[in-house]
Amino acid sequence: MSPGLLFSFVIAYFVILLVVAWYTGRNSNNDSFFIGNRNSNWMLVAFGMIGTSLSGVTFVSVPGAVGKDAFTYLQITIGYFFGYISIAYILIPLYYRLQLTSIYNYLGSRFGTRSYKTGASFFILSRTLGATARLYLVVRILQDAILSSFGIPFWMTTLILLFMILVYTYEGGVKTIVYTDTLQTTCMLAGLIICVIYILNTMHLGFGESITAMHEKGLTRIFNTDPNDKLFFVKQILAGAFITITMTGMDQEMMQKNISVKTLKDAKKNMVSLAFIMLFVISLFLFLGGLLHLYGAQVNVAATGDKLFPELALHHMPPVVSVIFIIALISALFPSADGAMTALTASFCIDILGMQRRTDWSEAQKKKYRQRIHLLMAFVFLLFVMIFEWVNNQSMIGVILKVATYTYGPLLGLFAFGILSKRRVTDALVPIVCVAAPVLCFILDKNQAAIFGNFQIGLELLIINGLFTYIGLLLISKKQ
Repeated sequence: MSPGLLFSFVIAYFVILLVVAWYTGRNSNNDSFFIGNRNSNWMLVAFGMIGTSLSGVTFVSVPGAVGKDAFTYLQITIGYFFGYISIAYILIPLYYRLQLTSIYNYLGSRFGTRSYKTGASFFILSRTLGATARLYLVVRILQDAILSSFGIPFWMTTLILLFMILVYTYEGGVKTIVYTDTLQTTCMLAGLIICVIYILNTMHLGFGESITAMHEKGLTRIFNTDPNDKLFFVKQILAGAFITITMTGMDQEMMQKNISVKTLKDAKKNMVSLAFIMLFVISLFLFLGGLLHLYGAQVNVAATGDKLFPELALHHMPPVVSVIFIIALISALFPSADGAMTALTASFCIDILGMQRRTDWSEAQKKKYRQRIHLLMAFVFLLFVMIFEWVNNQSMIGVILKVATYTYGPLLGLFAFGILSKRRVTDALVPIVCVAAPVLCFILDKNQAAIFGNFQIGLELLIINGLFTYIGLLLISKKQ
């Protein structure tokens, strides 16, 4: 299929998003933008959060990694399940009890202003790095598949996609995203299922036969039982649980959708439902990864990692599947990028600028500043995507999870200390502790062989980072 025709489908899909955005963004205000007027339907939020949690990286990187790591990503996914349950019964009740718009207000009420702004700053850093890494992967694929044919440079492709996201989130914010995420998640999951069915039919395989074929290729291994390996199942499950607790439960982007739900009971149902759905959906992505490696071997495709799925979908499958792949990929991109941009705007306005505390600003002035910050975030996204283009890593899922171990660790330590301890910290020293903990983790990570020998630390570095932060806070605290 010609790049021009593929691009026309992308434009048509974007027009549909604009219609949804126009309808949901009418008569919106700052409260609509930040928390959807606390009137969102929990089922829509739960379904839409699948797309936000997965993103284009999951759509491409998780299947691509099966060739190297088999189904071991399911170990992390099991951890995700326990993480979601913990969020539902520990963090969400706390946020609802305090009636928070920004979840980092909790740190302010518990510790003080410096702690509050430190937590918000680490979220802004974490989400910016994670969201732009996800965005980069999809932009790279669209650039290679479509826009390079028109002579459009990579930076212009990024700018076009960011402009699309800006247009439909500029007014409605969370109120709009709840609905657009539902549409996008539907398209992404439909694309996933259609690709699975197509490969099974093309290779004349049933489900059981395909699992047998994957097993013969060594692709179905789930649990790693070597305690020294960084993929050891205990490490991976623990890391998965704490990654979810931090990247979802302590993340303003994910939680602003949850606290937009009408009641605490519905918000809990949303999170528990998400736990079961994510376990099933990621298992399906891994199954697709196994099929892609079988199909790739059959058609003699040498591409690996993140490049495998795009190569097969765009060059070795019928045109209709190519269109479905592009639409599904865009659908996986937009929920993670639009939600991140909106959440970063909200956090910067509320947490850094203190917009809600500014009684000297009218609603019109607040809206004007909020829109300017939204534009600023789009520029920051453009800048970081260009940095990732320069780095050009072959597996972005690994990059994102590694970044999370460093940037979300201080948030884990802050929230854990606030919830588990009743001690009062010296607020002015909190930023120093939260910077020192990741630095210590970096030193530890780079000297693993010298310190631990054959024992390898993987994603559980996040837990160690949180522990360093907790100990640091303990040292600068006293009894109330």
